[in-house]
Amino acid sequence: MRSKESCIMSEYTITFMKNEQPKEKPQSDNLPFGKYFTDHMFIQDYSEDRGWHNPRIVPYQPLVIDPAAMIFHYGQTIFEGLKAYRTPQGEIQLFRPDKNMERLNRSNRRMCIPEIDEKFAIDAIKHLLHIDQEWVPNTPGTSLYIRPFIIATEPFLGVRPSKNYQFIVILSPVGAYYETGINPVKIAVENEYVRAVKGGTGEAKTAGNYASSMIAQEIADKEGYAQVLWLDGLERKYIEEVGSMNVFFKVNGTVITPALNGSILEGVTRNSVIHMLKHWDIPVEERKISMKELYNYYQNGELEEAFGSGTAAVISPIGELAWNDEHMIINDGITGPVSTKLYQTLTGIQYGTVKDPFDWVVKVKQ
Repeated sequence: MRSKESCIMSEYTITFMKNEQPKEKPQSDNLPFGKYFTDHMFIQDYSEDRGWHNPRIVPYQPLVIDPAAMIFHYGQTIFEGLKAYRTPQGEIQLFRPDKNMERLNRSNRRMCIPEIDEKFAIDAIKHLLHIDQEWVPNTPGTSLYIRPFIIATEPFLGVRPSKNYQFIVILSPVGAYYETGINPVKIAVENEYVRAVKGGTGEAKTAGNYASSMIAQEIADKEGYAQVLWLDGLERKYIEEVGSMNVFFKVNGTVITPALNGSILEGVTRNSVIHMLKHWDIPVEERKISMKELYNYYQNGELEEAFGSGTAAVISPIGELAWNDEHMIINDGITGPVSTKLYQTLTGIQYGTVKDPFDWVVKVKQ
């Protein structure tokens, strides 16, 4: 038997069906990324006549979807990624969830999906976390990954926006995204394939962007590289982003990152990094930068650090960039001081061990 409760939030009432057969929790010191899932999930439906309705938290379970559902045929979907962190005092907190929900709605607009109530979505995530709070791991470096996503569920064959959707949130306890942790990774610059172009879907967090990147990532994996660095889709010379990260370069004391141009995903961590660098009076430039320009800096000994930023990895130092036949070893392949300070400060704020001067942390009621 499953017990049923309800919780009133905003103008919605969330119903709750408890999982009476909870799973065995994995060891928190052995958590591969994205493999385990908690006991419950959140679902909300959308229809043209009722809008978003019937929000509920139910036992984690397979979805029952018509094989003609438009998600399968036309890829109308978006998703987000954020984390819940356990502090040394045992509290649970989120990091800038408002930014994730803002981006989710930007993705919705681009993919012709009805917008959600951002405040309610955060409340629903907090309620789901309250229910599955025992799944938030307490081993240093671990967290509970939160995956909100929306799929088109109308059974219809024809190219137009769906009339029905489901907004779903699942949770997954995770360790470090990269097995190497904060150690520098090797990145391959991609010259053949492109990720996105201005006017396309590059600035939306939608599944097709990631599916189309897999072939380049597969090749990079075989050659011993952790990720692919994408160049612009038109001239194939300007740096855009890494597969799961935005990218930064420290050149002669100034940190340079590619400007948002319509094909680059606006990362929440990217925004936080820029904010923190300015707070520390470290010069930051958001502008176009070509691989040739970067290589010249490297040749002249001016490229001091390179690192990626993202929710999954937080800060990932880049120790080597492979471009054409060149292997650019950055900072002797070791983590630089700016990368280290950013990582320690960001994770400190997230885990509650460093003061949050920006009011970025949101507490979860336990």
